Amino acid sequence: MNTILERARALKQELTDFVLDAEGEIAIALETFSADQSARSYQSELHQRKLVVDRFLVEGIVEDTTPIQLFLAQLDSVAESDRALLQSWHRAFIGLFEIGEILPDGFELINWTTAKQYRVKPMDANSLQTMARLKVGEILLTQIAPLTDEEWIFLSDWTSLGKLGKPKLAVAIGNFKKAYPAFLYSDAPELLAEAWRSVEHYHQDFLDFFGSDEITLPGYQFSKKVAEFQTYITQKQVKSSGLDESLTLAELAEKTGTSKDDIASAAEALGADAKTITQMLESPASTKMVAPQIELPAHLKQADQVTALTHPQWGQLFLTTYQAFKTLLESDDWQTNPNTEKQIFQHLENAEMNSFVWHRLAAQYPDALQSILQVTLKRPEFDLQQDLDELLIDNQKSLEPTLPEIASVPVHLHELFQDAVLEVSKDRAKSKVKQPKSGFGFKK
Repeated sequence: MNTILERARALKQELTDFVLDAEGEIAIALETFSADQSARSYQSELHQRKLVVDRFLVEGIVEDTTPIQLFLAQLDSVAESDRALLQSWHRAFIGLFEIGEILPDGFELINWTTAKQYRVKPMDANSLQTMARLKVGEILLTQIAPLTDEEWIFLSDWTSLGKLGKPKLAVAIGNFKKAYPAFLYSDAPELLAEAWRSVEHYHQDFLDFFGSDEITLPGYQFSKKVAEFQTYITQKQVKSSGLDESLTLAELAEKTGTSKDDIASAAEALGADAKTITQMLESPASTKMVAPQIELPAHLKQADQVTALTHPQWGQLFLTTYQAFKTLLESDDWQTNPNTEKQIFQHLENAEMNSFVWHRLAAQYPDALQSILQVTLKRPEFDLQQDLDELLIDNQKSLEPTLPEIASVPVHLHELFQDAVLEVSKDRAKSKVKQPKSGFGFKK
């Protein structure tokens, strides 16, 4: 192994020892960071603990600085090359990588969420030997960090998911998005920016269609409006793409080289019956091309009231208890209402009532919300402006939005999902295998 790899391995060990041996603010920050990381389905408990420490080395914040900066500050002297190498590790990231090529001293990896390629090396001979059993096409979950301008290193242990077919790969990417949302496009800021722009566009489409950022309707009526909204968006997409809106989906498929059988198989995999498939193929492409009609989940369709809220970063939220909460805040007798405390704690525990919702209500009903929280929490000194964020964090509510499911995705991911659907549909024709859910908002 060359000198720079040996130095990287030594620096990684010294940095790790520094963090694990530290007391005071570093130890508190590590404990807090670890507590914030939920269990991941990819790793064993031991592997997860090691990954959390490795992540803290480069992601952790200790009183407005980082573990790497604190480590450098306590050294009597440090070579400029060591300083540059350590500081470059702030660019480390976790990814879902496919092995594209096996090299004598490492691997060519492709980050599946961004399609970017990396030449990555293990930091010692033992690690390289352990990885000798890996094959081209296997999917690895790992953290990599810069070594030079052209090469990277495995900064943490890796987990192999094996060679995955397209349906299982789509599921794995969906799981990765849920487990590591901050790393979805972390090495491709241009893709991240485009995804956020698509959320803003979707928000504007919602405003244009519904005329407001807050709509409340009975569930069955809202289901119909969501379908109309989907058609509205599809028509805009078709028009902006320059396609002929008069073509049926079948005609458009023929024009673009896609077979009707493929479309029918995909629709069947999504649960459509023969009549629906026939109608879909014979309907104008402008209303059916981008996505099939979307329905609300059953519990929302059956709800007495559903409130939809939209925001250019938080996306769209569908809530069944929002109006009841507003009614409570508007009432004069909340102190004598036996359900007040129960409602407050239910809303604090409800993941759907996120920070955006609480801040929206705080802006609309500042005095009422502060008074109710003071009494309910038994904190007469509670100040809404100063203490609300801390309360939300204590109840596992992020103060910053993560990329919503409605965000667009890169073309290669969109095509992966389409191929996965077609593959599952063909398998379904032979058996009763249930289509896997990707959980990854594949919209384009």
